[in-house]
Amino acid sequence: MPWLQLKINSSQTQAKQIETFLLDAGAVSVTFEDNADEPILEPALGETPLWSETKITGLFDASSNTEAISTHLTNKLTTAIHHRWELLEDKDWEREWMKHYHPIQCGEKLWICPSWIAPPHPENVNLLLDPGLAFGTGTHPTTFLCLQWLDQIQLEGKLTKKTVTDYGCGSGILAIASLLLGAASTTCIDIDPQALTATADNAQRNGLAPDLTPVYLPDKAPEVVTDIVIANILAGPLVSLAPLLASLTKSGGLLCLSGIIESQAEEVMESYQPWFDFDPPACNEQWVRLTATKR
Repeated sequence: MPWLQLKINSSQTQAKQIETFLLDAGAVSVTFEDNADEPILEPALGETPLWSETKITGLFDASSNTEAISTHLTNKLTTAIHHRWELLEDKDWEREWMKHYHPIQCGEKLWICPSWIAPPHPENVNLLLDPGLAFGTGTHPTTFLCLQWLDQIQLEGKLTKKTVTDYGCGSGILAIASLLLGAASTTCIDIDPQALTATADNAQRNGLAPDLTPVYLPDKAPEVVTDIVIANILAGPLVSLAPLLASLTKSGGLLCLSGIIESQAEEVMESYQPWFDFDPPACNEQWVRLTATKR
């Protein structure tokens, strides 16, 4: 069944009013997009900020009376707005996004491969991934920076293998990459139950035993001290979590932090400097990866 989209160019002040109208008019969903290249990279906790110029899209059943909805919208608003209707072809949306996700080379050894595509280099370390509803496909600069770092460090020594904590594991991509690259075990923690499910599923997809990737909500997680702690989340939580993540890292152990934009790097490093010595930051676009060694 096809759908109808009503696209509206709005100001920030009108956006919420238009959203309410669209839902009252029968829209099954309403989305907001930046309409003036003003990215909001990290909103404050509990905030849903909007852009000064916002594009709003209301999704309607194809049988909706477009003329009546447009007339009612125009009468409701005090200022004129530009809007248009579009027909949206119905598709298998799960398969549609899969067309655009391809294998990614993350270093000399590591590749991230969609689970539905055969690895292009079977002799390399290939992580088979189905991200589902959890963050972490390797395409975002923050995840890619962490994967590059994992590919470069020594996870498997002559006598011992490293242990890893992935705090904010999302799809499990960083923990699983660690294991495939030689780590002994991981501890995976996330506030989202869907992320824990995705991590467990992706670990099984890569032939890893469940005891190598145990998953926990933060309040259920054991205080396991590991050789490496990775946290690819956001700057605000990273600052508040500094004492905890420091306590989870062994003396002489390594820390990898990402999900940080360049302007936030100094504040994040300052919060960890009582325990860690930092390497020079690594950048990709406007995102930063911070790595450090615990004193």
